[in-house]
Amino acid sequence: MADKISSYDEFWPYYLREHSKVSCRRLHYFGTTLALFCLIAAIALKTPWLILLALVAGYGPAWVAHFFVEKNRPATFTYPLWSLYSDFRMYFYWIGGRLPAELKKAGI
Repeated sequence: MADKISSYDEFWPYYLREHSKVSCRRLHYFGTTLALFCLIAAIALKTPWLILLALVAGYGPAWVAHFFVEKNRPATFTYPLWSLYSDFRMYFYWIGGRLPAELKKAGI
């Protein structure tokens, strides 16, 4: 990507194209699920250090997916907030069955 993305509407299709392989998305779903469990446990158990574990659990599988499956650079490095939001958006679209339509619109 040569040009800087200036709006989230431009970023979302780019984000999806950077996650074009099913195995990459599966690793993201796994990491997001682990991160959510860690956050819930942190609140339920009143154990703040689990928030740090949530970061490792969420980003670890996602970055493995980028470096070894997609062989690209995680969007988090350039667009951290949009990327975090999009991780959850992709996850919940997947759960809700809406992701295939979004992937199609993005050309995947």
